[in-house]
Amino acid sequence: MKRLLILMAAFAAAHPLPSIAEPSLSDGDHLERAREAAEKQLHQSFTNLSFEDFALSPVRGPIYQASAGGRILYYAPDSDHVLFATVYDRNGVNITALSQNDRVRRQLSAIDQTQALTLGPQDAPTVIEFTDPDCPYCRALDQYWKAKAAEGRPVRRLIFFVSGIHPQAAAKAEHILCSADQAAAFRATYEGAPTTALKSCAKGKAKVEADAALVRKLGVGGTPSLIFDGQLISGFQQAELDAFLARTSKAKPPGS
Repeated sequence: MKRLLILMAAFAAAHPLPSIAEPSLSDGDHLERAREAAEKQLHQSFTNLSFEDFALSPVRGPIYQASAGGRILYYAPDSDHVLFATVYDRNGVNITALSQNDRVRRQLSAIDQTQALTLGPQDAPTVIEFTDPDCPYCRALDQYWKAKAAEGRPVRRLIFFVSGIHPQAAAKAEHILCSADQAAAFRATYEGAPTTALKSCAKGKAKVEADAALVRKLGVGGTPSLIFDGQLISGFQQAELDAFLARTSKAKPPGS
């Protein structure tokens, strides 16, 4: 009996029974199953989200986070895509905003606010402002601040100059900084005063260069750029500014 079992085992080893394989899946089948699983998970994780269709995106591979011009963006090198998007987790937390706020906190730690040109009352809400004397949106923002001050809602502006965009920006910023009355020179320059006989001095030139180095360090890419309430705002975003003033200032009679 033992010999028979040995012979049967040897025969089986020499003549294995054919295996019954499952039908192979095509690449298209695998992709469709993956799509169905992903759609099911999306329904389960974001129960309040409704959508009409669900398909494979053109973005492939890992996605990396970067910041440019004060804005968070995402890059997928495998498909060479840049995504300007807002990312939320399953609990509805804005991950992009958290990253942006963390970046602003790091930026604030790099800014020596005592080196700014300060305009406005000391007890007013504070705004850090990166500005260019020849930027039309910066001039519009200056008019906005004037209008709000006239309404009794002034702000304390900590000014740093961006001088690498327009050809005369550095000379005009230096003129402001070299003037005996810097606030008056700022107002006149931003109102379009003639550019002849611009003042120049070593201290003003050094300050313009220091501001330019700070701008490069922070990655400020456009003007105006504002930091307030722990957030960075690129451009003249009036709705954001109105909301900020509504939260932080109490209207005072002009001249009080």
